[in-house]
Amino acid sequence: MIRGVQILWVAVIVGMLGGAEREEGKWEMVWSDEFEGKGLDESKWEALVNGRGGGNKELQYYRKENVRVAEGMLVIEARKEKFTGPDGARDYTSARIRTRGKGDWKYGRIEVRAKLPKGRGIWPAIWMMPTDDRYGGWPNSGEIDIMELLGHEPDVVHGTLHYGDRAKRHLFKGEKYRLPKGTFAEGFHVFGLEWEEGTMSWLVDGVVVQTQKEWHTRDAGFPAPFDQRFHLILNVAVGGNWPGDPDGGTEFPCGMEVDWVRVYQRK
Repeated sequence: MIRGVQILWVAVIVGMLGGAEREEGKWEMVWSDEFEGKGLDESKWEALVNGRGGGNKELQYYRKENVRVAEGMLVIEARKEKFTGPDGARDYTSARIRTRGKGDWKYGRIEVRAKLPKGRGIWPAIWMMPTDDRYGGWPNSGEIDIMELLGHEPDVVHGTLHYGDRAKRHLFKGEKYRLPKGTFAEGFHVFGLEWEEGTMSWLVDGVVVQTQKEWHTRDAGFPAPFDQRFHLILNVAVGGNWPGDPDGGTEFPCGMEVDWVRVYQRK
């Protein structure tokens, strides 16, 4: 979730189903959560608790209480409320969950069907971080941003790779995609990543909207660092360096609703 200037994706949206079905026989589901229980499945997810601002000077305190599962849906909710914890006092709360140690993958197809919140200062994300930090601390071991949205641009999502090399401590490359009609707050969409050795493709509703085949990593050759295990993270941040602070028009509570998460790997 570290930012920069990015380029417009041009793509045509077709259908609302996950794209794995269109390559029948090539992919096998290896992990999923349909959120059919009465609470967060702790055999698959860990809810993080901290108020340190996520490295981007964010305003929220992440709490377990801001995650709920009901009626077949996961909700990660941001609230405007004062909360004081071990990391200090914050004026907003939200939630961040991850699969580390419970769902870690090297290569595969990751799909998340979700409806996104809107409003200035709201920053939902679907992303991946390295499980083992094989190449050192951030950014050298990489970061994969499958989907990020700035609440004041509710019809645009961003996809980005972060990594490092000898010349610069932090490099990133990505693009953005604008929905042809409406916003991502008005309905559910499938956000996906196809990750294979030396190639990454981002998808929206099963359509490839960006492909990357080149990156450089400090003290390692291509395709490092994206040749190691990564885990999935879902969160909604409030404020921070990239989206800016909420304003009077931002409505709380607001949240990201997730219908399902599915992970496939090549047979």
